[in-house]
Amino acid sequence: MRETFDPCAYLLASHRNGTLYIGVTSNLTQRLHQHREGLIEGFSSDYGVHRLVWFEQHATMEHAIVREKRIKKWNRAWKIALIEQDNPEWRDLAVDFGFEPLASSRIVRR
Repeated sequence: MRETFDPCAYLLASHRNGTLYIGVTSNLTQRLHQHREGLIEGFSSDYGVHRLVWFEQHATMEHAIVREKRIKKWNRAWKIALIEQDNPEWRDLAVDFGFEPLASSRIVRR
């Protein structure tokens, strides 16, 4: 499994155009593992939000936190545009880090 230790802001989705979750971490692969295994109680586990659809690496944790806070204030359409700018198919980017594809994928083509 490919590790990434750079501070990151990231977006998870339950499925294409589904429920979104924005987070920040200093170790994206570890955090993805926690989300996918249900080790983090709260919103993402309650709503089945485990698909990595966008992430952005930052030089410092402070920069990543600022970016996360800004995106949290955005309206939904802006968040979707951010995802679709680089990931128009809403592909689970965690697979690129060595994670198994998620079993249930409610991604619907437009």
